[in-house]
Amino acid sequence: MILNFEDMVETANKEFKGGKLTFYNKVYNDGINKVMIGRLEPGASIGLHTHYNESEMIYILEGEGTVIYDQDQLPLRPGICHYCPKGHDHSVINTGEETLRFFSVIATQ
Repeated sequence: MILNFEDMVETANKEFKGGKLTFYNKVYNDGINKVMIGRLEPGASIGLHTHYNESEMIYILEGEGTVIYDQDQLPLRPGICHYCPKGHDHSVINTGEETLRFFSVIATQ
């Protein structure tokens, strides 16, 4: 299977999970797993939330930011992969001056 994100419609998610501003994404969802390209403009964030039934991997493509993982604040930059296992919580914040772009997989299996 090939997923072509260039052909997908981008969705604007205002104050996603209680975050600030808007989280934009293009997502493929087969009902079991989600694969997406996401972006946060400077100052935008995805609010703190818990992954009760799935895990998430986020690979940073462009920009800089911070991930809050459980109680830790960790830096994000291109080449970094953040992993949030089932049962843990996290938040992603664009703390840089450029758009934060990332590739993400939310897996239930």
